[in-house]
Amino acid sequence: MNIQRGDVLKARFPHASGERGKKRPVVVVQADNYNRRLRHAVVAEVTGNLEGKGDPACLFVDSSTPEAQAAGLTRDCLISGYLLTLMSEDRLQERIGRLSAETISKLDMCLKAALGLG
Repeated sequence: MNIQRGDVLKARFPHASGERGKKRPVVVVQADNYNRRLRHAVVAEVTGNLEGKGDPACLFVDSSTPEAQAAGLTRDCLISGYLLTLMSEDRLQERIGRLSAETISKLDMCLKAALGLG
C-alpha cells in the first residue's frame, strides 16, 4: 500500500449507525511498517463538528494556518482520536495533503488519551 502515517486522504467514512456515510478527509494513523504490507489501514476521522474542541482526544486544526493548508484541510476541523476505523485500500482515495511531524506528535497525544494509553 502506498500510503504513509500522517497522510490526509479522502474516504467514504462509515456513519456510526451503519448507514453509508459521507466522503470526508481521514488521517492515516497506522504505523508505516503495516502500511507497506497490509491492504488496509487504521484511519482517524476529520470532522467539521467542533463540539469536541478542547477534548484531549481531539486535535483542533485551524484552517488559516500553513499547517492546515499543507494537509489539504480547508476549514476549521477536528481530527478525532476516538473515531477510528479500519479501511481497505480501495476505500482510501485521493491524497489531499500530509500532516507535519509536529502535528503527528500532537495527534499521538490525542490517540493516547482516546485509547487510555497515557
